[in-house]
Amino acid sequence: MTVTEPGVIPWREPGTGLRHLADVAARMTRAVESVIDGKPEVVRTSLVVLLAEGHLLIEDVPGVGKTMLAKALGRSIDARVRRIQFTPDLLPSDVTGVSVYNQDTRDFEFRPGPVFSNLVIADEINRAAPKAQSALLECMEEHQVTIDGVTYHLESPFMVVATQNPIEMEGTYPLPEAQRDRFTARVSMGYPSPAAELAMLDSHGNTEPLDTVDPVTEATEITRLISLVRSVHVADEVRRYIIDLVTATRRHPELVLGASPRATLHLIRTARAHAALDGRAFVVPDDVQAMAEPVLTHRLLVRAETAASSGSAEAASRIVADVLARVPIPHRGARPSHRGR
Repeated sequence: MTVTEPGVIPWREPGTGLRHLADVAARMTRAVESVIDGKPEVVRTSLVVLLAEGHLLIEDVPGVGKTMLAKALGRSIDARVRRIQFTPDLLPSDVTGVSVYNQDTRDFEFRPGPVFSNLVIADEINRAAPKAQSALLECMEEHQVTIDGVTYHLESPFMVVATQNPIEMEGTYPLPEAQRDRFTARVSMGYPSPAAELAMLDSHGNTEPLDTVDPVTEATEITRLISLVRSVHVADEVRRYIIDLVTATRRHPELVLGASPRATLHLIRTARAHAALDGRAFVVPDDVQAMAEPVLTHRLLVRAETAASSGSAEAASRIVADVLARVPIPHRGARPSHRGR
């Protein structure tokens, strides 16, 4: 395993920060793509969300590799990874932990749940009742858990990767708007191409593919990369462009509910991470456009008559594309004149 020694910050030397980030991202991409064939954009979006210190929702029909993607991302990092299988009988304490009375000490002891890790895989999150789903709300937004009046802080980095089946399928509960809004981005796996499916048969037919994935970085290094991404410059013109895009969704005639202020924050954070992966220390409008669909679509509430004709997900994607086409793109403001790397 090739990792950075604890305490070593490789970008202290001028110009090395983004090169190091690109090197780590390339190694993680190769590790994940060794088990996820033919989905480079999905893998890239997963890395963007990780570096943006966000959470990822993977939505699609069963059997297309949603859980495999989440596990492969976890395997590529030498960090604490826990998986929660969401079922109708899951309790909030099964997620966050519980205080248990110890007869020897005559006091309550807290036993941490699986959220006390660096990467939490919430498998089939919409099979659990809303009460269990809501156990993730505080930890996703504030990186902490409050149990019996005591607040416990979570480790950094902290990321929730949730998978869900389409809500039309049997045994699913729709995620409420407040829950969906906490996910930084949503991706859909889709069926593989025939060539990718043939390669999957050759590589996965006789072995467990995840057994071949070794960690290529560690949690402390990811934390340092997240700090680097935060320093990527966003010019005023690009900030206003992001505001204009989000505001346009709130005024769109086919939407009951547009994107929230949290969506604005997530869009600028993912744009920074997208720029960093491209080796730039500044955001350009192309970064914003690349992340607009995965960041915005799952937050939009489409009018019933619009959803009836094409489905909510397809309608939301079309509306985001329409907003991107209508909102003027800033002609300048990508590269800062007074700073940069």
